[in-house]
Amino acid sequence: MNDPELDEPITEMGFVERADVGLDGSVDVDFRLPTYWCSPNFAFLMLDGIRRALDALSWSPIYRVSLHDHMFAEEVNKGIAAGKGFGEIFGELAGDQDLESLREIFRIKAFKRRQEAVLLGLRHQGLTDSEIVGMDLTAFDIAGLDQIDDVKQKSRYRKALLGRWPERQPGDPVFVTWEGVQIAANALSAHLADLRSVRINMEFNGALCRGLKHTRYKELDMVDGEPTLVDFIMDRVPASGAVTQPTRT
Repeated sequence: MNDPELDEPITEMGFVERADVGLDGSVDVDFRLPTYWCSPNFAFLMLDGIRRALDALSWSPIYRVSLHDHMFAEEVNKGIAAGKGFGEIFGELAGDQDLESLREIFRIKAFKRRQEAVLLGLRHQGLTDSEIVGMDLTAFDIAGLDQIDDVKQKSRYRKALLGRWPERQPGDPVFVTWEGVQIAANALSAHLADLRSVRINMEFNGALCRGLKHTRYKELDMVDGEPTLVDFIMDRVPASGAVTQPTRT
């Protein structure tokens, strides 16, 4: 399950605090977001994604998904447990928001980010722009990449491509725009510039989310034996000269 906006696993983002499978096959998931005021539609999209992933498990478990420390945690948890949609959960708060349109925007961003990674990986392999954009699905599948992350993104891009066009044939071009137009060799650099702007935006948002959550829930850490700047900001550092009481053994 990925963060819908950032296209990164929510487990790697640190949003899943606990995921336990009981002896009876039941599943308990505890979930936290970076801030108390994170947009409720993002909270719903992520939790609904978790629910869909759990519904897809082969053993059809009974499960509980809980959002913690969020301004709408109670409403979200009750609604998710009841299988309600966003509008049902939030009523007037949902307004005229179209979550399917929001999901579509995030799918486009994920498609572009994955495509950029693969295009750059193939360039690093020494392929010309003409060779790259001329690939069909068969050539793409046998193309080798050296970097582990490039290999991972190649598989993820293939999934996004076929998710967008399930009927794609082995001889169809693999590098196309979201609208389905094959990218021309002389337009590849400009296309990559557009993809780069999407990636930078997603990476910035990802770093911000990680930083906010890390700061919010962080306990006192040490760097070279000293507290970090965040610890001082959060007032977790004892005052200078404070007497430390001996620990009873």
